[in-house]
Amino acid sequence: MNAPAPSAAELFINRELSLLEFNQRVLAQALDESLPLLERLRFLCISSSNLDEFFEIRVAGLKQLEELGSGLTGPDCMPVNEQLEAIRMRTLALVRQQYECLHQHLLPALRTAGVWVHTHGELNDEEHAWLADYFRTEVEPVLSPLGLDPARPFPRLQNKSLNFVVRLSGKDAFGRDSELAIVQAPRSLPRVVALPRRGRTRGFVLLSAIVAEFIPLLFPGMVVHGTYQFRVTRNSDLFVDDEEVDDLRRALEGELAQRHYGAAVRLETSADCPDDITAFLLQQFDLEPGDHYRVPGPVNLSRLSAIYDAVGHSELKFAPFTPAPLPNMSGATDFFAQIREGDLLLHHPFQSFTPVMDFLRLAAADPTVLAIKQTLYRTGSDSPPVDALVAAAQAGKDVTAIIELRARFDEEANIALSNRLQEAGVHVMYGVVGFKTHAKMILVVRREADGIRRYAHLGTGNYHQGTARAYTDYGLFTCDEAICADVHEIFLQLTSLTRTPQLRRLLQAPFTLHRRLLDLIGGETDKARQGGQGRIIAQMNALTELQVIEALQEASCAGVQIDLIVRGICVLRPGMPGISQNIRVRSIIGRFLEHSRLWCFGEGDQAQVYLSSADWMERNFFRRVEVATPIRHPALAAQLRANLQLYLQDTREAWRLDGDRYTRVTPMDDAAPCSAQSTLLERFAPSS
Repeated sequence: MNAPAPSAAELFINRELSLLEFNQRVLAQALDESLPLLERLRFLCISSSNLDEFFEIRVAGLKQLEELGSGLTGPDCMPVNEQLEAIRMRTLALVRQQYECLHQHLLPALRTAGVWVHTHGELNDEEHAWLADYFRTEVEPVLSPLGLDPARPFPRLQNKSLNFVVRLSGKDAFGRDSELAIVQAPRSLPRVVALPRRGRTRGFVLLSAIVAEFIPLLFPGMVVHGTYQFRVTRNSDLFVDDEEVDDLRRALEGELAQRHYGAAVRLETSADCPDDITAFLLQQFDLEPGDHYRVPGPVNLSRLSAIYDAVGHSELKFAPFTPAPLPNMSGATDFFAQIREGDLLLHHPFQSFTPVMDFLRLAAADPTVLAIKQTLYRTGSDSPPVDALVAAAQAGKDVTAIIELRARFDEEANIALSNRLQEAGVHVMYGVVGFKTHAKMILVVRREADGIRRYAHLGTGNYHQGTARAYTDYGLFTCDEAICADVHEIFLQLTSLTRTPQLRRLLQAPFTLHRRLLDLIGGETDKARQGGQGRIIAQMNALTELQVIEALQEASCAGVQIDLIVRGICVLRPGMPGISQNIRVRSIIGRFLEHSRLWCFGEGDQAQVYLSSADWMERNFFRRVEVATPIRHPALAAQLRANLQLYLQDTREAWRLDGDRYTRVTPMDDAAPCSAQSTLLERFAPSS
């Protein structure tokens, strides 16, 4: 008798729970005693910030589906209500571990290292007097306590703002009984305050502790019986009706004004907040008891990142590093000549992002450059690439920027960026309504002695100087005629919205990328069925798209050996007999955020290697403009294959997916642990 076919829940991992598992791995870094202490604090802050965004976007979306009566989402077919309950249980455990990490591990270790996060009882008289003066001069002038009565409705509180609910007794100025008041901490106030130095000791006090200590001063003549901090997390996903919108920028500006006041999805209160007050707050925010989370400490752990920034102890942080320059750069004026000699590959942050900026600066200043075109998804407020585009436009060159206004949480910055570029004379386009422009491309058109020549940069990451030092990404410089012609056609499509001819080299979503990826997987499957050795290695941020997963499962059944390096969400369940037994999934969580998308189909010199801006997700294949670039230069392809092997050999920062949980990969026997990121840092370190 045949065994019953596995259910969807057995075949696939829930997307949301997989994302929470990623955050668990980030938190594990905060508990890793082999890491520098302040880096561990930074990982704790990242885990808190990640959890905030998870509620703002993912939980908010599930709640909307629940309100609409939707029953199922995702290939695992878990009902929405069950997902929300599973998320709550997983989040409760995660939050408990976050605060245990803070109180039992990080704060004691920081004190030993001379960094104190003080409570009231640990301050001496001099420090307490200093804080009282600080409250009187810096804090109290910007606070506006709001007494609650029938004439004053509950205030409209911003998303994730720090607030206090105060229980009172006594008469107010008008002779009426007072019971509750709300105190909002303005965003202008620093959440972490540095105390005057005690010798070599650095002391800090959280704003929440300062306000709680001195809040009675805000209510003279009344008795304060308790002060309880809280914050509400709101839906922060912007909604723009793609069919109705006629001005994307104006529509987004209207939505941005409301982002801080979306529907509430989570209430956090201090652990000592009384039940009647939490019930009152839940009612005000139209939330259920299951949306309430008690926390034994500050309600926003991510604010502790200010301590990391304020403390200059180098021994408590990762050793500084200098990204390696581009090899054989003989001079800025030779950059175009060097690209003509052969494609150039950069691996950030191990190699410097400066050549990308130099490429744009040279193009802006070069009188033989006729046009520059660039996609901009996230760039940062201080952006040398944008400076170069402005300079190029002011120099009379034809400059086009495709700005994705809907880059989540960067919408406002990108609108401001578009203003600056337009004022400089840049042709600014906002991408395509309904399809985020996520491809990372620069095209430079240059008049040379033998005619017009085009140069391109294609990358896996954003043109953002800050993230280029914190994220791992690849960038390719090329003047390959076919690739540059494809980049040109894609830019024409984005600006004119006309159909492009068939691309010669590049794969583009939402048109050819998904179909070609299935073909590449299918090619390895056919090879294995014919007795050959099928092989797939792919590195990405997330894997959720069902057809790709089914193709990988089919390849596994045919005998293809598949290694997937998936940093975050992975809904594919590996290692299932008869389904995915030849698929292995690992995640690398280290000093740098693994952001590269690198795919290899086949082995040796015959392998097909691609760099891409796209993860293997539905949105990337069908709702975004993405690009995958073949690496045709044999030496560069070999280098990328070697990098993938290095990540597969990692036994220091790697996690293996077993079932639906991850376990740390450890070295065999007495072998020394291997860290791919550390090896790459050493490989590119300047020679002594």
